[in-house]
Amino acid sequence: MKYFLALALAACLTSGMVYAQNTRSESLFDDNWKFHKGDISGAQNINFDDKSWRTVDLPHDWSIEKLPNQSPGNVVGPFSKDSPGNTATGYTLGGTGWYRKTFALKPGERYSQSVINFDGVYMNSEVWVNGKLLAKHPYGYTAFDVDISNALKPAGQPNVIAVKVQNDGRNSRWYSGSGIYRHVWLIRKQAAHIAQNGISITTGGLSANKATIKIVASVEGAGKANVRLAIKLIGPDGKIAQVSKAAEKNAQSAVTDIAQALIVNQPKVWSVDKPNLYTAEVSIQVNGKTTDVAKVPFGIRTIHFDATTGFTLNGKKVLLKGGCLHHDNGFLGSATIDRAEERRVELMKANGFNAVRTSHNPPSKQFLDACDRNGMLVIDEAFDMWERPKNPEDYHLYFKDWWQRDLKSMIYRDRNHPSVIFWSIGNEINERVDSLGLAIEKQLVDEVKHLDNTRPVTEAICSFWDHPGYKWETTAPAFAMLDVGGYNYMHSVYESDHEKYPQRIMMGTESYPKEAFDNWQKVENDPWVIGDFVWTAMDYFGETGLGNSRLNNEPVRGILRPWPWFNGFCGDIDITGSKKPQMLYRDVLWRNSDLEMVVHAPIPEGQQERVSQWGWPNEWASWNWAGSDGKNMDVRVFSRYPLIRLELNGKIIDERKSGEDTKFIATFKVPYQAGTLKAIAVKDGKEVASKTLTTTGKPAKIMLMPDRSNLRANRNDLSYIKIEITDAGGNIIPDADTPVKLSVSGDGEIAGSGSANPSDMESVNSPVCKTYRGVALAILRPLKNNKKGTITLKAEADGLSCIPLSVTIK
Repeated sequence: MKYFLALALAACLTSGMVYAQNTRSESLFDDNWKFHKGDISGAQNINFDDKSWRTVDLPHDWSIEKLPNQSPGNVVGPFSKDSPGNTATGYTLGGTGWYRKTFALKPGERYSQSVINFDGVYMNSEVWVNGKLLAKHPYGYTAFDVDISNALKPAGQPNVIAVKVQNDGRNSRWYSGSGIYRHVWLIRKQAAHIAQNGISITTGGLSANKATIKIVASVEGAGKANVRLAIKLIGPDGKIAQVSKAAEKNAQSAVTDIAQALIVNQPKVWSVDKPNLYTAEVSIQVNGKTTDVAKVPFGIRTIHFDATTGFTLNGKKVLLKGGCLHHDNGFLGSATIDRAEERRVELMKANGFNAVRTSHNPPSKQFLDACDRNGMLVIDEAFDMWERPKNPEDYHLYFKDWWQRDLKSMIYRDRNHPSVIFWSIGNEINERVDSLGLAIEKQLVDEVKHLDNTRPVTEAICSFWDHPGYKWETTAPAFAMLDVGGYNYMHSVYESDHEKYPQRIMMGTESYPKEAFDNWQKVENDPWVIGDFVWTAMDYFGETGLGNSRLNNEPVRGILRPWPWFNGFCGDIDITGSKKPQMLYRDVLWRNSDLEMVVHAPIPEGQQERVSQWGWPNEWASWNWAGSDGKNMDVRVFSRYPLIRLELNGKIIDERKSGEDTKFIATFKVPYQAGTLKAIAVKDGKEVASKTLTTTGKPAKIMLMPDRSNLRANRNDLSYIKIEITDAGGNIIPDADTPVKLSVSGDGEIAGSGSANPSDMESVNSPVCKTYRGVALAILRPLKNNKKGTITLKAEADGLSCIPLSVTIK
């Protein structure tokens, strides 16, 4: 089956749709909320006294905050052994929280409707305005709007919005966070206006010379007036690309859709390498008067899927180098701070990924904005369960009543992002092949096609570990309803399924890091396998120790590791943003590196290593192995070159072949001796590449390395500071686990800190952070919006020098 899609899609920025003066007001509503953790009677009432409550700015996640009554071994930082989620949520706590904000409308402003837009609240939220309950929203991952118009007081008088959030019981398989963790907007409109997320931009055709762009705007509140759509397209260069004005249309219903087609000559397409973005300035005119104006960034591109040519973007074949990502931002918790979302995408891109699967829920709007700007392709996923539970209090309780609203919320918000190329309707659904599940799947697929027929529908389907006795063949009806079949950990059936269903398009929606070679060979060699998404691209909170290696004398308690583990540790990239050994291997598979080398930590005599399915051997790019003199060290060299020569301190140790038959891995035994270990790639008798690992000197300095030295005077900006323990020559010491005392002064704060150690709870957001393999991380954030100044970070450790770091806020 061929599937052709031509799209030009909007990439809405943090400011959302930008509206012309006197037509609409849309402003962030994040600052100066009052917060109370715990339930409290009467907090929804306008006269409730909240003076003793803490003041917070949104986005806010209370689950990442330090708990009271710290008790070593039981309560450490934000972690508690009493967590209902236990290992699944990384021993963090949810509970109930209240938010309140007092605000007044400005006199003289003339708007007919006022709406509060929440991009995400986890979970079971209630919204009250001036004591009136206006909305309830159970799902923690979809945006929702609350019309507050009829509850507001006259301009100049104080209004109070109160939001109750309940994250109770066992409701998540990973760290969810708690609270109003995404942005909130106050939107004020004229009577006749563009509906929220009411603009759709698609492409009817694309060639090198021109693109046909179709824009549809949904207009609300026009009554039976004459309505006209006026459009101006701005090119990536800032120049006007096209101007058009549609014929007037008489509005005959509460919502009127008005369409207009435009031609863009010599279009600059959106791609992973050149993510060109246009802007559509869309005006609504009612009886000749402009009542609303929106500026929507969009990208022009086509996508095409079939089992013969694979996936093509703008006519060019693209192999999906994918990774799954949960939504948390490490030491910031789930708070959707704009720079944190952008950095995750930048890290993915810098490490060679070109696609991400938003596991297992819709991401923030800011994350998709960043994907648009950076050329990252996206599987936008809706649900982790349908009617059958994975946890007692999870979304299955609400699915029947809410799935249509939540699906529409995701698709309408995200349909104008050029980065989004799939809609995923579910992940490892329990009822996936039962009659109930097939009926639900048909409903979901039909609804997606109704809401947006410009992208393929997929679903991640796994083996029947949850239904012993079921056979893989029973998945056929489920796959038949999908445009692209998502396979979780099932690359072994690609060939046999292709023989039975030659038109089925497949992709690995989850795969083990250890099986990277096997999965990528399928993608490179079989056009019907269009990509592979590793579990996971980056480490995350929760699912503690899913990726681990251990010795055979260590106790085993199921798949996950118990307290004090809090981190999944299965990512190619660690929680500080650094490459892990499996990423070095993937670099070679993806041809981003010619040669990489790792050394396995010594295994005590009589012991054996056991690596979890999602884990990786305990090996590192290090030649610091004190106390191992003369012991044989296991060295692995990753390379596509045919021959690898290994030298230690200038002497040849051995030569080994590397190729597809060895999965591009050459293995060596090397008696340890401090100095320099060098791997040399040889082709046609010539040395063509090399990699060295050198024993470092003793710890001498702390180096503070910012990703950005200049910040905007905005709470949504951040600077990530790598804290490195180095020797006198500036070399990172890969076995340095050093406690570092952190302090900050000036116009900022330490928003988060910690190391990549998956079991070092005590370093998480603590003033004393212990490095892991020589590295830790501190995240600096401006204290206030619109306040220029300087943030100075100071790091101290016994016997080590450090020059304080200053970051400028402009």
